[in-house]
Amino acid sequence: MSEWVYLSKTASRTTRLEDTPMSIRIQLSHATVKALHSRLQDAYRKDEVRLVRRISVLLDLLTQKASVAVRCERWGLSPSCLYDWQKALMLRDMDSLISRHSGGRPEKLTPRQKKRLVELIEAGPLVVGFETACWNSVLIRVLIWREFGVLSNRHDVCTLLSTLGFSFHKARFVSDHLDAAKRLAWLQNKWPAILRAAKRRKGLILFEDEASFAQWGSLSYTWARRGHQPEVRTSGKRKGYKVFGAMEYFSGRLFSQGIEGRCNAESYQGFLQRIMAQTPEHLFLIHDGARYHTSASTKAF
Repeated sequence: MSEWVYLSKTASRTTRLEDTPMSIRIQLSHATVKALHSRLQDAYRKDEVRLVRRISVLLDLLTQKASVAVRCERWGLSPSCLYDWQKALMLRDMDSLISRHSGGRPEKLTPRQKKRLVELIEAGPLVVGFETACWNSVLIRVLIWREFGVLSNRHDVCTLLSTLGFSFHKARFVSDHLDAAKRLAWLQNKWPAILRAAKRRKGLILFEDEASFAQWGSLSYTWARRGHQPEVRTSGKRKGYKVFGAMEYFSGRLFSQGIEGRCNAESYQGFLQRIMAQTPEHLFLIHDGARYHTSASTKAF
């Protein structure tokens, strides 16, 4: 039996040509198998799906014993594809496993249009003429059609937004009457003065606010028989339990008081008296502009 041996530059694989020219068996060295597994893990991390499949097919083809027909059925590939991938590995080694862009459909938006789209999305739906404050793929699809005359389906829009650095997540509420400039001025000017005064007089800085808890609870979704709406028992009282709370800045100490009546100037002053009864230190009180916080009686108090 004649034998022909071919060694690559890295001596990482050996090819034996047996009795007939059509009978070729390729045996990979341990170093090559190790390199393929390493490249496979790297492709997994980078989410290169096509490359993961190609390397998996090569490892199966070159390290496991099975007929070509079985492998073609297993991977859903043609024999010519298997041979082409095997030949590329033999000729170009690991360079044949570099992920390359295969072309595909041309992008619908130009780089300049994408930049403009990012600006419009960041401006918000209200700014560009929609009657909502939250974006969804349907609105952005309409926006792309209106601005650039390009019609895309929702899947393509979601893919485009992902590549542009956007994700679909829950928004948060912010008050529309807050003045950002005034808040910044307060932080830069008034807050340092309050902090210095509290330290000089060894006082407490209290941040105060109120919360209300409904006694009738809240409804949510639950599993039940189709056609039968479930019932949740409640007290039937359309009342809320009010709680005053004040957090001390330096120590984190919490002062609180619950009431069953309404929050008003009288109940608020009662809460402040309760705090003063628990500590002899000077108090620096910071609260919002609720009416009972700024009423004439509270100012006099």
